[in-house]
Amino acid sequence: MSFWSDYSLGSDNKGFEPKRKFTFFLSFAGPNVSIENYLIKKVKKPGFEISESEHKFLNHTFYYPGKVKWKEVTFTVVDVISPNTTHNFMKLLEECGYRAPKGPAAPDLIEPAGGSNAQTISKNRSVASVGKPRITQVDSLGITIEEWVLEGAWIKDVEFGELDYDGEELMSIDVTLRYDWAYLEVTQPVVGFVPSNAF
Repeated sequence: MSFWSDYSLGSDNKGFEPKRKFTFFLSFAGPNVSIENYLIKKVKKPGFEISESEHKFLNHTFYYPGKVKWKEVTFTVVDVISPNTTHNFMKLLEECGYRAPKGPAAPDLIEPAGGSNAQTISKNRSVASVGKPRITQVDSLGITIEEWVLEGAWIKDVEFGELDYDGEELMSIDVTLRYDWAYLEVTQPVVGFVPSNAF
């Protein structure tokens, strides 16, 4: 037997089980627009980097950790006809506060009464439009292992794909999310972790 299955884990005699790339769900739903999680093909999990400062003394260089910066999360969603995925992302853009100019000469860019075309994108509306995205990983039984939660997330970039007479694959949309920070909720006990109150 492989070491994945012959390691005894407590009284259940359950072996180590590696996480699988295809056992995940992405919850991407705002109050008015949601994307069905079965349409999402792949998602890049959160990551972070820590900046550094250096100090030189004689012939030596010393490095000190600085600020934490969370990296962007990207995901790919299948573009379906109904409900129209492209239309949903355009609706999300409007919910952020964007209003496209109207007419060939765009005479209504600024309305005297402060109409809709005078709006601009705000962070509050952008964050509210997508809710709180969650990346959930499950085990072979469909039980949640862990869940990433993105705080202050908003849509930074959308690519609606490319048309090609030689192509036969499904149309897809690539989306980039910017967020303030992420936190991890672990729902299964960590092997080898002993609670501080165990003694």
